[in-house]
Amino acid sequence: MPTSPSEYAADQPQADQVWDVAVVGAGPAGVAAAGGAVRREGRVVVLDAEQRPGGQYWRQGPDGVGRHHHDRRVWQDEMSLLRDYVETGLVDHRQSHRVWRVEPPRDGAPGVVHAVRSLPGGPDVAVTVRARSIVLASGAHDRVLPFPGWDLPGVVTAGAAQALLKEHGVVVGSRVVVSGTGPFLLPVATGLAAEGARVVALCEASDGRGWLGRPRALLGMPSKLLEGAGFAAALARHRVRPRLRTAVVAAHGTERVESVDVARLASDWSVVPGSVRRVECDALAVGWGFLPRLDLAVAAGCATTPGPGGVPVLVVDDTFATSVPGIWAAGEMTGVGGALLAVEEGQAAGMHAAAAATGEGRLVTAPASKRLRRLRAFAAAMHAAHPVRDGWQTWLTDDTLVCRCEEVPVAALTGAVDDLGATDARTAKLLSRCGMGWCQGRMCGEAVSRIVSARTGCDAASSAARLCTDLAGTANRPVAAPVTLGLLAAEPPSP
Repeated sequence: MPTSPSEYAADQPQADQVWDVAVVGAGPAGVAAAGGAVRREGRVVVLDAEQRPGGQYWRQGPDGVGRHHHDRRVWQDEMSLLRDYVETGLVDHRQSHRVWRVEPPRDGAPGVVHAVRSLPGGPDVAVTVRARSIVLASGAHDRVLPFPGWDLPGVVTAGAAQALLKEHGVVVGSRVVVSGTGPFLLPVATGLAAEGARVVALCEASDGRGWLGRPRALLGMPSKLLEGAGFAAALARHRVRPRLRTAVVAAHGTERVESVDVARLASDWSVVPGSVRRVECDALAVGWGFLPRLDLAVAAGCATTPGPGGVPVLVVDDTFATSVPGIWAAGEMTGVGGALLAVEEGQAAGMHAAAAATGEGRLVTAPASKRLRRLRAFAAAMHAAHPVRDGWQTWLTDDTLVCRCEEVPVAALTGAVDDLGATDARTAKLLSRCGMGWCQGRMCGEAVSRIVSARTGCDAASSAARLCTDLAGTANRPVAAPVTLGLLAAEPPSP
């Protein structure tokens, strides 16, 4: 059933229309931003690459949100509001629209959102949307670290395993190992086990003691404690026992993954001698957290700052306005913190964006709500409890691929530093081709930066600063999604 009146509209519906607010992304933050804008009497258009709203967190299948989703009540409330807004014409939800560039409002002219519409059975169509305010809510993607064998078929990110399960009811294998760090591993493992997969190992690289230093953050979110207890009970029913300070350090197989090496880790994540053991499996789901998707924002000129773990996040003020006038941001782009935090931020960003667009000016902002403060504190505690330690680099071998797109091994990257004189990630990229493939460094960018920093002798502070700069640079591309030259030529000119 279509959720937007524009689904069957002409190729370039209402090209001369100027909206009050354009929201990019229909995940928790984007849907909430649309609702916040409507509550300030803004006329809103939402553009999203997926066929159904929900984003990565609340990914939907053809039958809607399935049983492997959490915070369902919040999502059902948001979806009900969105459906009402669409049906009454207050929101135009345009699904299957890949946004590839955003131009901010300037000199009294509205901003422009450039997208490609891809509907089943029809040709791709260039679309431009004009709006007085723009809210970016493009979410995050899996954080990836290379290790020997990570390019084998059957090795997937934890996010990919969860997406297959949520959207299609498909498990990645019958004997699955789940490894990495962070709370996200728990719903992945429980979901796979509930669908009949045998989770032969659940490996958490951290030891859990990081949570003990922030008891107020835990006690301030009792719903999260209950959720964690639910996961623990579900895992116990399926006889899955999480192994702390343990990780998969290599995968083996010929046509696909057949086994993995599981090792005990020291505090810096180097392998404890004599602790490696082989575990047979036919699938491996690996998750090291998530990285904000900043390409649209960075290309539009929005400033970034080091966030948790040294990765860049967008600079926003107390209204969630970015450094570029006319652009707001919410959700994982301002720091990965989960769906509930994204909803709170999205509502605020949408309200302020609409107020600016409709002539109300800057709303008087109250201090952050108690709920928002608690959610932020919990997110900070989560990042502190699950850092990525540099010792993962000791797992690598010379022939381990760093960049899968261009098939660049570790030896070629370190050779760019040792033999060719590269002193930074950008130069190493030019000399080794790391990050020049299809994903344009989205997957390998962090690994390249960390390996080059270690190879050039950077201390921890310098390495963290470099990582933020390097990842922001990787995100700075004029085209954020695939678009053909033919569509660019056919696109109406910007006003």
